[in-house]
Amino acid sequence: MKIAIIGATGKAGHNILQEALRRQLDVTAIVRNREKLTENVPVIEKEITQLTTNDIMPFDVVVNAFGAPAGNESLHVTVGRHLIDIFSSVNTRLIVVGGAGSLYTDDTKTVRIMDTPDFPEAYFATASQQGQNLIDLQQSTVNYTFLSPSAFFDAEDKRTGHYRVGQDVLLTDTEGNSYISYADYAIALVDEMENPQFIKQRFTVSRA
Repeated sequence: MKIAIIGATGKAGHNILQEALRRQLDVTAIVRNREKLTENVPVIEKEITQLTTNDIMPFDVVVNAFGAPAGNESLHVTVGRHLIDIFSSVNTRLIVVGGAGSLYTDDTKTVRIMDTPDFPEAYFATASQQGQNLIDLQQSTVNYTFLSPSAFFDAEDKRTGHYRVGQDVLLTDTEGNSYISYADYAIALVDEMENPQFIKQRFTVSRA
């Protein structure tokens, strides 16, 4: 399987890169600055909005692990729409590292996490823009999968190799906690890459 990872030097992207290499997949990193990349893998050094259909055609799967900087959260939509444009005419699969804010609070699917009174204001801009990216994908013809993490997404915790899977509703444990490490999230994403279960759908994962 030939894959590419946009944002391979970021927290999520780097964990996904490491997991893919652990499984000996053929990985290319798509980054703005190749000097930040520590792994010896092929590189496409480009701004995301400069990527073309020809750039992504050689790959079976492209992961979008782009993270917009604070104050520029709208880039999640700008970048997302550019990717929709260049993926619309090809079969290459797009897997998006999404957010938890667009998940629903319960099975009625009437209230999103980001619309609850206790949702942190500091995270609303990112959550709402990632939510719009999901809507744009749902309305497109792109062969996408959108993977939402749990409410707490931890870069420091260890890789356990275990996780639970849901779809559109936030997963919590018996104490009401919603958590996944970056490493276990990466395992879930690469599992989905190798064994597709959620084509043109969103799903979510949490600690097992």
